[in-house]
Amino acid sequence: MRSLLFVPADSEKKLARGLESGADTLILDLEDSVAASNKPLARETARAFLAAQGPTKQRPRLMVRVNALDSGLTDADLDAVVAARPDAIMLPKSESGRDVAHLDAKLTAREALAGLPEGGITITVVATETAKAIFTLGTYQGASHRLTGLTWGAEDLSADIGAETNRAADGRHTEPFRLARALCLMGAVAAGAQPIDTVFPAFRDIDGLRRECEEARRDGFTAKMAIHPAQVPVINAVFTPTDEAIAAAQAVVAAFAAQPTAGVVNIGGEMFDRPHLTRAERLLKRAGR
Repeated sequence: MRSLLFVPADSEKKLARGLESGADTLILDLEDSVAASNKPLARETARAFLAAQGPTKQRPRLMVRVNALDSGLTDADLDAVVAARPDAIMLPKSESGRDVAHLDAKLTAREALAGLPEGGITITVVATETAKAIFTLGTYQGASHRLTGLTWGAEDLSADIGAETNRAADGRHTEPFRLARALCLMGAVAAGAQPIDTVFPAFRDIDGLRRECEEARRDGFTAKMAIHPAQVPVINAVFTPTDEAIAAAQAVVAAFAAQPTAGVVNIGGEMFDRPHLTRAERLLKRAGR
């Protein structure tokens, strides 16, 4: 999974465009992009979309972002969509692994009522939207077998801490948000979940998006969220391992396979140790090799 595209769940037109975007995952949004008065419509539209597209073979993964657990709306969201078998639920404003365990229990009950296999719906978490949540990013490990992804958010966090902005004049995140980003990356890896970078709001700034994608990939993120279909091709391109990167990773794996007891191997006059092997194996796994 490289790209995750947000789509307001109350817009059939935008949902249809999302299918054509090339995104690996569509996030059917019931939260911030939907006005309170449109929540019932969004739930019904999302349910119908899931029911129609779920059986389709060539489709993106379908994820639903529900409203936060403290909103009083989560149960109605889940009641509307679980029986239509989304691939995943995105939980916003999570403050610890306990919130994931709470959502897991809600999903288990609804899967049973709908006659679905237990655990079939996975969970992705937006884990940095409050100051409190920053201090619990180490609690997701073991929270739920459903947890497959952790991502972070800057907009709600900036409001929570009272920051005037979350980006500097050059477009890069300021220090509080770089901290949140780094801790989310560490928390995801510790939990065995995919680290997913946050959105780039300036959707017409393709160069800025590419730079941010490249920096995220460099640091260890393996996917990025999008807010506009035009961002998807750039995200997919940056997070798809190149032929050169695949060949280099295969060379590392082959060298260690030839010397299984070695701690260090020599490839073309450069020394590679076991951490390089781990990195190569992860890249090949992402590339489907």
